[in-house]
Amino acid sequence: MMIVCATRADASGSRVIVVGAGILGSALAATLGRDGRNVLVIERDWSEPDRIVGELLQPGGVKALQQLGLEGCLEGIDAITCNGYAVFYPNEEVLLPYPLDKSHNEGKSFHHGRFVSNLRKAAKESPNVTALEGTVSSLITCPVSDRVLGVSFSQKNADGESASQNAYAPLTIVADGCFSKFRKEYITKDVTCSSNFVGFVLTDCPLPHPNHGHVVLAKPSPILLYQIGTHDTRILVDIPGKLPSVSNGDLKKYMMDVVGPQLPKAVQPSFLKAIESDRPRSMPNSWLPPSTNRREGVILLGDAMNMRHPLTGGGMTVALWDVIHLRKALARDVVPDLGESTRVMAQMVKLHWKRKPLASVVNILAQALYKLFSAGDDENMKNLQKACFGYFKLGGRCVSTPVGLLGG
Repeated sequence: MMIVCATRADASGSRVIVVGAGILGSALAATLGRDGRNVLVIERDWSEPDRIVGELLQPGGVKALQQLGLEGCLEGIDAITCNGYAVFYPNEEVLLPYPLDKSHNEGKSFHHGRFVSNLRKAAKESPNVTALEGTVSSLITCPVSDRVLGVSFSQKNADGESASQNAYAPLTIVADGCFSKFRKEYITKDVTCSSNFVGFVLTDCPLPHPNHGHVVLAKPSPILLYQIGTHDTRILVDIPGKLPSVSNGDLKKYMMDVVGPQLPKAVQPSFLKAIESDRPRSMPNSWLPPSTNRREGVILLGDAMNMRHPLTGGGMTVALWDVIHLRKALARDVVPDLGESTRVMAQMVKLHWKRKPLASVVNILAQALYKLFSAGDDENMKNLQKACFGYFKLGGRCVSTPVGLLGG
């Protein structure tokens, strides 16, 4: 089954184009295909991605996978069970377990690329799904109605030459991630970047609290550690403002002089080895408030539409629940023909409000906790940070409520 076609008339009302096969795009393609929609998913590079974020899935995200029938994507990737967090304050620490009032309330951490590869495999093996490797250059828009009709994309042939093609469908879903090339065409809100994460992989690092994410309330901003495999532990160092230079050694010096001494003693030897042998990787930490989709024929989802600071690890959970909500909003008994723009647009308004209870909580927590945990030299924020840590030490509902919200 192919959706690539020469004219708009060839695109039936059940067809969907998905741009991007990351967490959301892959899960969505698999889900819609299983629901009987004909799906064309176009991804620039189907090889295993290599990223330093999207490695910790909260319990709410695990439950979303189960609802989508995709929980098997966590198998065979050396995923590590996560039972909560350990927060480190100078000379103190506190455990924040996930609430135990519900069974199997656990998260999973893993190598991002392995998880995405499993999701992509599930999408490719789902009925009614066609997967193509190509670069989408533009969305095709009707000059009269301004409705999106499909996409223009290029594929390389056996000789390595690019050939341009058009694909048409009544609905195009853009899920091309945090660096979305199409966002500015359909969303007026600006992306803001508060800091960058610099990541390393620590080998056989003895974490103080196995099966927990570790948050170090360091100065000037927090440091995260969590195990992503039997022998691998990810460390993410938040650096506000401009990144120190790698080429002149400033970044390495920052890691040795500023970061290293603030880490738990058990972690320091592995960290010092990693900064000598591992290539530092960085990612911007961005904020983009959500928007309601208002253009006919297109929906933006995932990081293309909404981002929050990754400190709390909520991005994948929000994305997977967005797949669940979109699946229900566009169910065949609700919207038989995706070409019925009025009905689709009405469902997109409902989607905006349906996703809000989870997405807004995750977004607010991420932004507020980052502001609190990156107090720097601000005395007022440092006092609030100390009060927050003291609140966690009270235990009981002072832990279960915020961690329950954090876990999705």
